[in-house]
Amino acid sequence: MNQQKSYRTAFIFLTILFFLWGFITVLVDSLIPRLREVFTLSYFQAGMVQFAFFGAYFLLSIPAGYILSKIGYKKGIILGLVTMAVGCLLFYPAASYRIFGVFMLGYFILAGGITILQVAANPYVTILGPEKSASSRLNLSQAFNSLGTAIAPIIGALFILSDKVMSSEEIAFMTEAEQKDYYIAEASAVQTPFLGIAAFIILIAVVFLFVKLPKIGDTAASNDYGKVLKNKNLILGAIALFFYVGAEVALGSYMVNYFLSLELSETIRDTPFMRNIAEWTLNSGLTESSSMAIVGVFVTFYWTGAMVGRFIGSYLTKIMNPAVVLSVFASCAIGLLIITNFSTGLVAMWTIIAIGLFNSIMFPTIFSLALDGLGDDKPQGSGVLCTMIVGGAIIPPAYGYIVDSFSFNIAFILVMLCYAYILYYGYRNKRRQVAI
Repeated sequence: MNQQKSYRTAFIFLTILFFLWGFITVLVDSLIPRLREVFTLSYFQAGMVQFAFFGAYFLLSIPAGYILSKIGYKKGIILGLVTMAVGCLLFYPAASYRIFGVFMLGYFILAGGITILQVAANPYVTILGPEKSASSRLNLSQAFNSLGTAIAPIIGALFILSDKVMSSEEIAFMTEAEQKDYYIAEASAVQTPFLGIAAFIILIAVVFLFVKLPKIGDTAASNDYGKVLKNKNLILGAIALFFYVGAEVALGSYMVNYFLSLELSETIRDTPFMRNIAEWTLNSGLTESSSMAIVGVFVTFYWTGAMVGRFIGSYLTKIMNPAVVLSVFASCAIGLLIITNFSTGLVAMWTIIAIGLFNSIMFPTIFSLALDGLGDDKPQGSGVLCTMIVGGAIIPPAYGYIVDSFSFNIAFILVMLCYAYILYYGYRNKRRQVAI
């Protein structure tokens, strides 16, 4: 009974961390359309913001697994939180001096902290109870991660995208005094939310100093990555994670720009139901809000769908074969992309938003399927899997390059191929589990 209570307490505090890094990861997306105009970036260059953020996973996941095996989960979590706070604080000078390189450094450090948390928290949740319910348990924790991702676009629309961003040509026509005032306002729009986040992260780190986490297994059982790299199912799962994160981030990062290309801000203004949602969220009349803020509000539904889907998925993966659920959800995502590609207006908007619902169970389900049977090598397996979150650094710039060269419709084909592989991985695991 005491062990169950200890597991429950640890699960609650770890779930708070899932919420935190989900919120921050998507809040970063809100900066992309703003940075694109302020620094006159192409879609490909804007996608490089995600390269800095998710590139940290590729470089730091395996070292993070090694660090955790030496210092343990609790100290690793505190180290991750402190690193995240440092990254957020770097946004202050970056915004003040408008130095894009410092923004990129801040993103990288912030992602480094999140990487440490990911490597620690995902496998830790899977072993806080029976292995057969690991996928269900991780889906539940990831549901709160999605709660953070659902709230973040609203905060981004209110504090980061709310006012009009001037292009470099428009700024050139301002007086020196007007330029100074504009840059101060621009800096504040970025600084305020991230200073608040840094303070909250530090508070959580202090709380974790006093939280007792149960010791489970031998985190230092092995640092031989050669052993886990021979596990075919783990490697195929790592590739599936690469494509999943890449597809989800590509759609989420460019969704505001896609909606703007469809000229949906005017459609929203002219549709009473949509206009009411935007006005209630922004707490202002739409004539006072930028087009980016208006369409940005609806990105919330993409991430909210992921949250709702994970609560549903936590139940479905408990009563059904998780691999079957994964295959069905991947098929639905492909179908919605096809509809989006051959439609316009609100149909195109809502079908791409609905993909969030089917993205929901992919990360936790792939993660738990890939770790299945690794035993005490799970920290090393987690390091390998988290390395492949680098898909968020590779796929979005590639997606942006295709948009620059062709169109959003052609770029959607790249995302369809990502989901096609995930469908294959789910089908393969269904056969594998049946064989077992």
